[in-house]
Amino acid sequence: MDNAKNFYIDGKWVAPAKARDFDVIDPSTEEVAEVISLGDQADTDAAVAAAKRAFQTWGWTDPAERIAALERLLKAYEARAEDMAQAISTEMGAPIDWSREQQVTSGTWHLKGMIRAAKAMEWDRPFSDRNADERLIYEPIGVAALITPWNWPMNQIMLKVAPALAAGCTMVLKPSEIAPLSGIVFAEIVDAADLPSGVFNMVNGDGPGVGSQLSAHPDVDVVSFTGSTRAGRLISIAAADTIKRVSLELGGKGANLIFADADEKAVARGANRCFNNSGQSCNAPTRMMVERSRYAEAVEIAAKAAEARAVGPASETGGHIGPVVSETQYEKIQALIQKGIDEGARLVAGGPGRPQGLNRGYFVRPTVFADVTPDMTIYREEIFGPVLSILPFEGEEHAIEMANDTPYGLTNYIQTTDQEKLRRVARRLRSGMVETNSKGFAQGSPFGGYKQSGNGREGGSFGLHEFLEVKAVSGWG
Repeated sequence: MDNAKNFYIDGKWVAPAKARDFDVIDPSTEEVAEVISLGDQADTDAAVAAAKRAFQTWGWTDPAERIAALERLLKAYEARAEDMAQAISTEMGAPIDWSREQQVTSGTWHLKGMIRAAKAMEWDRPFSDRNADERLIYEPIGVAALITPWNWPMNQIMLKVAPALAAGCTMVLKPSEIAPLSGIVFAEIVDAADLPSGVFNMVNGDGPGVGSQLSAHPDVDVVSFTGSTRAGRLISIAAADTIKRVSLELGGKGANLIFADADEKAVARGANRCFNNSGQSCNAPTRMMVERSRYAEAVEIAAKAAEARAVGPASETGGHIGPVVSETQYEKIQALIQKGIDEGARLVAGGPGRPQGLNRGYFVRPTVFADVTPDMTIYREEIFGPVLSILPFEGEEHAIEMANDTPYGLTNYIQTTDQEKLRRVARRLRSGMVETNSKGFAQGSPFGGYKQSGNGREGGSFGLHEFLEVKAVSGWG
């Protein structure tokens, strides 16, 4: 990769101010896939300064010009789809078919959604029919720091870059240092889209370094972060001195409520949804709560789903799951699986160690625990691996109580054929999203959570407003 050790600042690929090499590990092989550079304060300052300069013109461009830039970005992105798929598969272990069909296309989906939202946006309008001489004007906040995770690289990069561009913000992107290759490819894509110099900048680095520097930087006006709740808390603290806006998309511990009248495939779907992306999704339905009359059957079905789910290297085609992203994540997941056993949960599938036939790579066995109770660690902590916890509930009130018994509130799930029950329960679940009967969300639907799952929303017009200020002007005439 030609630009592996470079940063993209002010429309050019530049070497870091000081060499700080960092190995990117292929989680399927545990081998070094690439060596990148980690930025330092000088690199962060240079990128922010470039963005600040560019904002003086980009911030006041006609929205039509910014939409045209997004359309060029879409064309450039689609032209590099295979390069992006290979980068994601290598850096974070997504099986190549999953990388092509889910990881890369999530970026396309969100970019198309933002183009549509930007075209529909009323950037300048009367306050109301009664107060037509008062004007509301939507303007970009300014310089945006975009800090993105490793688990869905293009999903999260595009959910931040696209609305920031549409709004008229300039930006500095810091991808995850664990999975930075897709971010480098993305910067090459932006370069090919012919944006004005300084509008988009990219600096690789870690959280304590470039991440903290961006969060505290006096010339950064908004931070948009996706990652752990622990890191989100530190970013909020770092940003507090300068009173900058902070948008956070954090962890989750989704409950999947399966009522007795759910369709017969609900359990298998829920289990496989938990295992997808090797369990590395903040909105995964990791707590399966089943009405008592179907509980024993559900445990059996989920165990069979886990045993049937193949695990293998990311380079192989097929519907298997790959490794988890790093040795650190692997060890954390293994410790939590052991904790589940030690605290008395009933292991019905999977368990500690690698799957049979895989003696290297960060592969985790799809694991199912039954008879989990609310006092257990695996019930409360986000595991971020292919580990499902199952427990029974006695009725609607009990289900709602358990689902809400978490500091998180990102996505909950409901499986029932009773539409009135579905609506009652959905209203009472304390989460930003409630997915019912495996019905997905529309393009531009607001993605985000309650409580310690963060604040703000991403996607479509909701994501666009995260990067906008609203100005009221009286006496407009």
